[in-house]
Amino acid sequence: MHILVTNDDGVQAPGILALAQAMRQLGQVTVFAPDRNWSASGHVKTLERPLRVHETLLADGTTAFTSDGAPSDCVALPLLGFVDKVDLVVSGINPYSNIGYDVTYSGTVTAAMEAVIAGVPGIAFSLASQDKPANIPTDYGPAAQAARRVAQKVLEGDLSEGVVLNVNIPYLSLEAMQGITVTRQGLRVYRDALDRRVDPRGRPYYWIGGEAPTGVDEEGTDVGALLAGYVSVTPLQLDLTHYKALDVLKSWEWKI
Repeated sequence: MHILVTNDDGVQAPGILALAQAMRQLGQVTVFAPDRNWSASGHVKTLERPLRVHETLLADGTTAFTSDGAPSDCVALPLLGFVDKVDLVVSGINPYSNIGYDVTYSGTVTAAMEAVIAGVPGIAFSLASQDKPANIPTDYGPAAQAARRVAQKVLEGDLSEGVVLNVNIPYLSLEAMQGITVTRQGLRVYRDALDRRVDPRGRPYYWIGGEAPTGVDEEGTDVGALLAGYVSVTPLQLDLTHYKALDVLKSWEWKI
């Protein structure tokens, strides 16, 4: 079993090391990740310039590949033949949750989507550590073991084509987690604000800022599951067609 491990935080991020170590319990692992942070990059594919690939060492001394491309590129290159046949792609562990509409922004999730587009099962893993004290190092150990259990189920099961799994893990010990539950996407509430500033030469520039996003605590959703201490497994489909709207639009009279 050959598992490709990637992320959007960069090849030296602690989350990818924890994920790779957990996946080694299931099979052969290749780590291939960006050489810098691509958080909130969305689904990017580099077509207008060449991509460079280098070998590097992770903190545990194991070899990894890194590229100057986006997370999706770091999945596409291996699946196009840079390495031997891949059976599963796992992405993460992202240090913060990817819930609700986050999936459209997340490089972690869209890296897993790139795998599914190529016909390989893909799973994105995120850890809801955003509420812990900033001065305490993030412990990825429990999340990595939860990720291993989810990945093992996928390898043993028969996941439908065109489905990517978005997995969010509460920041708890493995014993404190309430279990694993299958959820739908919840509602993410964003409070973005435009911060206008002026540089030393008098030219305006802008930051997109604002308060941290929250979510609506609703049973059966990824938001609700995390708040209740569950590992949330949300199946996402690549077919974004809104079928009810399709029927409505077909009923309209269209003319040019």
